[in-house]
Amino acid sequence: MKTYTIPVIPGDGIGPEVIAEGRKVLDRAATLHNFAIEWKEFSLGADHYLKTGELVSPETLKALGAHKALYFGAVGDERVPPGILEKGIILALRYHFDQFINLRPTRVFPNVKTPVRFKENAQVDFVIVRENTEDFYIDTGGHAPKGNSSSTLNVHRALYDFTLDAKIESSSEQIAFQLGLASREGLHRVLRYAFQLAQKRRKKLAMVDKANVITHIYGFWRDEFARMSREFPDIQTEVYYADALAALLVLQPEHYDVIVAPNLFGDILSDLGAAIAGSMGLAAGANLNPHGTSMFEPVHGTAPTLRGLHRANPIATIWAGALMLDFLGEFPAATSVMRAIEQSLAESGVRTPDLGGSSTTEQLGDEISRLLKP
Repeated sequence: MKTYTIPVIPGDGIGPEVIAEGRKVLDRAATLHNFAIEWKEFSLGADHYLKTGELVSPETLKALGAHKALYFGAVGDERVPPGILEKGIILALRYHFDQFINLRPTRVFPNVKTPVRFKENAQVDFVIVRENTEDFYIDTGGHAPKGNSSSTLNVHRALYDFTLDAKIESSSEQIAFQLGLASREGLHRVLRYAFQLAQKRRKKLAMVDKANVITHIYGFWRDEFARMSREFPDIQTEVYYADALAALLVLQPEHYDVIVAPNLFGDILSDLGAAIAGSMGLAAGANLNPHGTSMFEPVHGTAPTLRGLHRANPIATIWAGALMLDFLGEFPAATSVMRAIEQSLAESGVRTPDLGGSSTTEQLGDEISRLLKP
């Protein structure tokens, strides 16, 4: 029997609760499909940071990097200033393992209320391919006081090392600045992934930018998208400004199939996708490096107001687990997990409060596990 050793990082807030249900469902799917999962838990998150002052050590990165897939809950805690855990753990893992694709699917499932209207009998099923290591998320910038000052900005990625020496003359009491960056290699690899994904789906691909006002980075995106589209003549392509697409996703979500986006806009639009689906509890994500270590997680964050109440929806985490099984090549098991999720939502009365029910996190995990088929 094949055995996968998978590091699991439950994290903070509701992370441990939903990860427990994800593990339950994946273990059951593995049993039904004749493989096994050996979980290796890592205690990264707020408690570890407050106790040791450590976010992610080099030793931990090395240990995680020995594996193809990581299963991640959520990090963030009111005891720690915003950004420390998120940047020091989530972004650190994405950048260290060069997880250049952030995959975020959106579906409107049967019998799940959605706040948007769409054509009768139409199917809302689109996926956002978000560039995951560049744009304005490179965490390079700073503050400058009134007068003359200087700053050196550094960006280290697998593709390049970037250094910018800035001289600043300011008459303002203080200024803040943030650097965005895009590379041709970085664009090409995420665009190619998006085109190839569209070939496997409905052969429609939309790209978003703000090239009308942020001309250097997003004009670059637009030019490279146009060039690559010539390699894929079978794909119907569209280009939108990000604000326009935000409106159109609400007005006609059934129109879209694959959407490729820069880091910032992909983050924003994928949360809109979760709202269209009816709950952040239905928002799964994958941070992919097809040739390295990838990480699978729910998008909803730690939801501290739900911590310990056993009311959190575990479906996003279970769906992320299905994405992980697919990445590992266990396609029948991944399909069975998705079918169990669909059947649970379509037929079962077992629902957490975000879906209009009163069931617990554990009860919904049990129901999806029960519905799994070989």
